[in-house]
Amino acid sequence: MQLALLVTHIRPEEKLLIRAFQATGIEPDVMLDRDINIDLTGTADQIAPSGRPWSAYDLILERCVSTSRGLYLLAILNRWGLRTLNSYVTASICADKLQTTLALAAHDVPQPESRVAFDTDAALEAINDVNYPAVLKPVTGSWGRLLARVNDRDSAEAILEHRRTLGHYSHHITYVQAYVDKPGRDIRAFVLGDHTVAAIYRSSPHWITNTARGGDATNCPITPEIDAICRAAANAVGGGILAIDLLEAPDGTLLVNEINHTMEFRNSSAPTGIDIAAEVVAYAQSVLDEVTA
Repeated sequence: MQLALLVTHIRPEEKLLIRAFQATGIEPDVMLDRDINIDLTGTADQIAPSGRPWSAYDLILERCVSTSRGLYLLAILNRWGLRTLNSYVTASICADKLQTTLALAAHDVPQPESRVAFDTDAALEAINDVNYPAVLKPVTGSWGRLLARVNDRDSAEAILEHRRTLGHYSHHITYVQAYVDKPGRDIRAFVLGDHTVAAIYRSSPHWITNTARGGDATNCPITPEIDAICRAAANAVGGGILAIDLLEAPDGTLLVNEINHTMEFRNSSAPTGIDIAAEVVAYAQSVLDEVTA
């Protein structure tokens, strides 16, 4: 199998993946997105930074930190008919919280109430509709950045005014989510294809529980309920290699909060006892086996 790994830089996750592929006899070609120069009017036979033509690869894993670079590369590669994980369709949905919400709603997957508005007055109405406190999120972004919990109209007005001064158009889109009073933790589950392979609790005294923001990771048993909602969420966005973030509502209901298509897992293998990198490699091989069968 000729396999390529597209990265912005090599993080611990990519090191784990490279070693896991090597353990199966596969030496992936690692390509930095900053080295890529593609003729958009050309074909997949043009030479990649690895020295091979793009068409030589049986599978290409996209692991770029830069969401925009990753999405554009997937769009090009899929247009050429090359097999990628994840696909452009899946990545483009997961990279946009609004698109994720629409996909989940279309498949009746439980999630917090969410609204969108484009004007300050309409945004204040949207926040009022989901009730205070509410959560304001950028439509794109990760690691819990630019999230804000607003407890009253004064704080909402201040945050909205601040975001109006930011230059990027996405900051002028107000994505509002109902605040879920979770039990000091959320759940991150790792779904490969149609299989939930592992899950962790991310606990923190702060309402943002991302491990990137200091949340503690412990093993979360995969119950039938967790498995069912994770597989439904993965199917809603097109499937692949995904991390599903779940919230536990006060009544015990599970809600899908977000879906990540370039998941980090460095802090998850130890508490779960699952070699997630090896699971990703096994899934990648199964995808190719299905294609070549």
